[in-house]
Amino acid sequence: MNAPLKIGIAGLGTVGSGVFQLLEHNAALLADRMQRSVVVTAVSARSKGKSRGIDLGKVKWHDNPVDLAGDKDVDVVVELMGGAFGPAYDLIKKALENNKPVVTANKALLALRGAEVLALLKNSKGGTISYEAAVAGGVPVIKGLREGLAANKINAVYGILNGTCNFILSEMRATGGSFDDILKQAQAKGYAEADPSFDIDGIDASHKLSILAGLAFGCVPDVASVRTKGIRNVKAVDIAFASELGHRIKLLGIARRTARGIEQSVEPCLVPKTTPVAHIEGAQNAVYVDGDYSGKILLTGAGAGSRATASAVVADIIDVARGRVALPLLGVADPQRLKPANIDERTGSYFLRLMVLDEPGVIADVSAILRDCNVSLESVLQRGHAPGQPVPVILTSHKTAEGDILKAAGLIGKLNSSVEPPHLMRIETFENGAMT
Repeated sequence: MNAPLKIGIAGLGTVGSGVFQLLEHNAALLADRMQRSVVVTAVSARSKGKSRGIDLGKVKWHDNPVDLAGDKDVDVVVELMGGAFGPAYDLIKKALENNKPVVTANKALLALRGAEVLALLKNSKGGTISYEAAVAGGVPVIKGLREGLAANKINAVYGILNGTCNFILSEMRATGGSFDDILKQAQAKGYAEADPSFDIDGIDASHKLSILAGLAFGCVPDVASVRTKGIRNVKAVDIAFASELGHRIKLLGIARRTARGIEQSVEPCLVPKTTPVAHIEGAQNAVYVDGDYSGKILLTGAGAGSRATASAVVADIIDVARGRVALPLLGVADPQRLKPANIDERTGSYFLRLMVLDEPGVIADVSAILRDCNVSLESVLQRGHAPGQPVPVILTSHKTAEGDILKAAGLIGKLNSSVEPPHLMRIETFENGAMT
């Protein structure tokens, strides 16, 4: 059997502790599969004395995580601190300068500083970066794109990339509860942080989507070109009306190859109940990939949690131990700058929820604005009658340019009869290479 592979772990939170436990619990199995053992020899975290349910008595402690990169008893650096700036980047930079492999779950760093990471890799002699755990937790989507689908031209990649949002939307539909009430439940279950902004505002999903787009299309991640909208403004009335229309609401990340460039968006969408994505419930993730020869592939599973994410991290460690990490970071040797499409030129059908005073002439005013903005209506739904009081009105459009309906929504919101900003959501029918 070969010499042990010595691991240094930076960050001993939920995921870091999970990796430590997995390596110990499945030590014999891993050694048999790799023909060498894996040993954690050094760690670094914010608090040395914190109880984590793991025995750190036999490992070296570094107060400064960057020191792991220079430790002669560390063969592989595992970065699980997170964050695009500060010690996480410094550690990865130092490890690559020392020509050491890096395993990371840091989606923010790859999404926001992908070009810098590529430059570091180019100048490293033997250093590599593996990042299966950065997207979709335990779902092997990175390996799927970079290895299993390497022979394909990818037309589209999309899916449910944030388990917190999917749990909230699933529970709102199942119980009829409000967004605020279900968010509190998600926090109590540990699905949402005390400050849930990163998840519910779509930021987490946009980071993941930009990484997937980089792999799918052989380009540097460009999170700035992802149109991002979260789920804060989704109400129970939206979910009820969507169901009446034969749809469910899901936060989707979508990247498509078009003649105009790459479209990237993260936003709540109405999806037909007949499509597989409509039935991904709870905190699950799902990623769909459309390849020109493979056809449409679905990968689904737990998108977060210590065990699922630790599984993905250790899968990368196994690749390092087997010497299987020489693949290009983004699937191609020379990633190009992404050419973003103007998302306002994207066409589709839309769901528009208005909260307007129930009085004569309101629908006529709204219809006039839609007409002037080149938006054609497919349906108008209103339940109840409350003269002089606010009522919800649901409009659905025929296919239209996104920029036109955005302009219309803005003008409708300025009407005296409009008591709150209109809420616009795309009705995603999965045309142009996505999965039905």
